Amino acid sequence: MSIGTVSKSAAAIERARAAGRTALIAYLPAGFPDVQTTIDAAVALAENGVDLIEIGIPYSDPVMDGAVIQQATVEALQNGFAVRQIFDVVKGITDRTDAAVLVMTYWNPVMRMGVRDFARRLAEAGGAGLITPDLIPDEAGEWIAASDEFGLDRVFLVAPSSSPERMQSTVDATRGFVYAVSIMGVTGARTAVSSAAREVVDAAHRAGAERACVGLGVSTADQVREIGAYADGAIVGTALVAALRDGGVPAVAALAKDLSSGTPKG
Repeated sequence: MSIGTVSKSAAAIERARAAGRTALIAYLPAGFPDVQTTIDAAVALAENGVDLIEIGIPYSDPVMDGAVIQQATVEALQNGFAVRQIFDVVKGITDRTDAAVLVMTYWNPVMRMGVRDFARRLAEAGGAGLITPDLIPDEAGEWIAASDEFGLDRVFLVAPSSSPERMQSTVDATRGFVYAVSIMGVTGARTAVSSAAREVVDAAHRAGAERACVGLGVSTADQVREIGAYADGAIVGTALVAALRDGGVPAVAALAKDLSSGTPKG
């Protein structure tokens, strides 16, 4: 593959746009409660209206994650999840569904494996690319080169605190979509999505982003609908992880179906 490869993430979002929908993006941590359940839950997401799936690599110090996701990742690690198993998870999902699958990870596990080796194995597993919360574009030279070589998406984050210069450099470096963080702080379901979300998305669009998706705090169909008025996608994590914890794969499927009811644009 090469830099000319079509972005799987962009294609998924554009399919939703062509159908008059906000793209629905869902997050699950790998290995919670075990590898096979992660795969089964992700497939259930795809079968119930989710366009793009994020699979998180459990990390021992998840500074951006709220209590629900922290608890899940700790359990996955305690159950013996190893970073190399992420490729089994991705392949298990991509073998059974056409949904684009991104890996969300802090940068250290990628560096430890070797950036090019990680990129190669992710591409071989059918993965779309990486979301890297703690990696900024000006420190991402090795990843940019590897993602170009293997045709992978690179999703960077922008936030209410992003300066115009930082916004521009992040949009320029991103492939797939820009991940707009709606609030400052850790992840977690909230009763309302921050009004700052629209400002971040508008700034990303002004900087040339073709696709900007909102994450952190989204948990209901109404919030998905609200976000769809100005963003290209809505990202849901904590609510789905809680559903998996409390009700297994059937609960994940039911919540995804309910969330997808908020995706049609009015």
